[in-house]
Amino acid sequence: MSKSLKRVVRALEEAGLAADVMEMDGSTRTAAEAADQAGCEIDQICKSVIFRGEDSGAALLFITAGGNQVDAAKAGALAGEPLGKADAALIRAQTGFAIGGVSPVGHLNPIRAWFDPRLSAFDKVYAAAGTPRHIVPVAPEDLLRLTGAVPADFTA
Repeated sequence: MSKSLKRVVRALEEAGLAADVMEMDGSTRTAAEAADQAGCEIDQICKSVIFRGEDSGAALLFITAGGNQVDAAKAGALAGEPLGKADAALIRAQTGFAIGGVSPVGHLNPIRAWFDPRLSAFDKVYAAAGTPRHIVPVAPEDLLRLTGAVPADFTA
């Protein structure tokens, strides 16, 4: 088990949740791929979208439903600063995950986060579990509690 996957499992278990990690036969790098692999609706896929705060230089996390796109202007207004593209090095340094497997939980460092209310329409959503081939089912309310994310409208 990779270090990244272990961190996700530990974060879930420490929160008293089952870490029912699913290893997929194919890639889960995109929401469409993950939904196909999990056999669920695309909006049940929980995307971890990371931007770089242009003023702070910090990584900022927007947890969104798979079919939604983050609107950078709305997201920037919530963050209180303009947003730019987060590069792989910033994402890895902040979260400990590589692009394509960024989980909303188990980060190396605390991160400011916002939560797409669309995810709350489901009993269960599927989030990346630290690798491009692993996902984990979780209740949206548990994910919200674990991440400390703020529910907000930041999608296009």
